[in-house]
Amino acid sequence: MKNIFPFQLIILFFSLTAYSQSAKEIVEKMDKKMRGETIQVEMEMEIVRPRFTRTIGIKSWAKGRDYSMILITSPARDKGTSFLKRQKEIWNWVPTIERTIKLPPSMMSQSWMGSDFTNDDLVKESSVIDDYEHSVIKTENYNGFECYLIQMIPKPEAAVVFGKVLVWIIKESFIELKVENYDEYGALVSTILASEIRKMDDREIPTLLEMIPADKPGQKTILRYASMLFNRPLEENFFTVQHMKDLK
Repeated sequence: MKNIFPFQLIILFFSLTAYSQSAKEIVEKMDKKMRGETIQVEMEMEIVRPRFTRTIGIKSWAKGRDYSMILITSPARDKGTSFLKRQKEIWNWVPTIERTIKLPPSMMSQSWMGSDFTNDDLVKESSVIDDYEHSVIKTENYNGFECYLIQMIPKPEAAVVFGKVLVWIIKESFIELKVENYDEYGALVSTILASEIRKMDDREIPTLLEMIPADKPGQKTILRYASMLFNRPLEENFFTVQHMKDLK
């Protein structure tokens, strides 16, 4: 075995550190691509099941990670239903019974509007930047795009659901194309596929997302973005329980 001299160890250490930092920088650029100081969205959510398909119209507003509002615009039976997130809490306004309900922790793992997303997906505080250690596994071609394959392992103190996350990010544009979520035992839990890249407001982003559970054949949830506005003024007093009832 060849001896490794101290200066070689130093070079190796700084090379690995730079590689790790570049992986985090890639994820930061990807995250920034889909966020702004504020974001306003109009979209459709299609819930696909083996025996039926259901489509829900949605408007949403968000300010940073702590404040968001969601309004159901269709179908008629759900129209006017709204959800408010303030930090770690969620409220639900149900117009048919004219009641505002604060969702308890016991409901966080339940399905949101019958989709493959949960109530916890609305309030989770985990950050793809701060709560994970990042590394570039390799670069590879995915769907015609040269991508970084990034592995994200949660930090010991992070309150996250998954034991490992793999992300495919386009090298040139830092657009996220695919995500694989694994449990703590290494089993695939779900896959998110992004496609139909086009310009929304001031940036190009995927406008179709598919959430596919690994253990439920023939089941998925599809998000289709109709419009997105980034960095428009939104004050914190927009995100109040009272305002939930007045959304249009």
